[in-house]
Amino acid sequence: MENMFTDEYFMKKALQEAEVAFEKGEIPVGAIIVIDNKVIARSHNLTEMLHDVTAHAEMQSITAAANFLGGKYLKDCTLYVTLEPCQMCAGALYWSQISKIVYGASDAQRGFMAMGTKLHPKTTIVSGVLGDEAADLMLRFFAERRKN
Repeated sequence: MENMFTDEYFMKKALQEAEVAFEKGEIPVGAIIVIDNKVIARSHNLTEMLHDVTAHAEMQSITAAANFLGGKYLKDCTLYVTLEPCQMCAGALYWSQISKIVYGASDAQRGFMAMGTKLHPKTTIVSGVLGDEAADLMLRFFAERRKN
């Protein structure tokens, strides 16, 4: 039997979180953290609602996952996030020692790759998973904002 728990499967869950952010007027980034094919944290951007520039989806998920696991390290965990993490989130992910990061759309201006931010040396990175869907959601969000 084929494993249904693929990167695409979990990225769809992150995209659902991004849609929630979109509906709330937040920049539509969604994130989930998984261990042993079980979602232990899910979040989306909350920067507008909380008036907090650090309330990115990844940061919310890191905190929720650490609370769930009862420790600060996210070894054996995978983060699925719809947009390439920024420098701040990449720094937090470095310190969390997360095992794998899967992201959808790249951020050529503010992503950790463009900023030259390093991740933990043991962290595996997979990019472009459902990237078109994630990028389309971002484009739709900013097009609507420009209209209003």
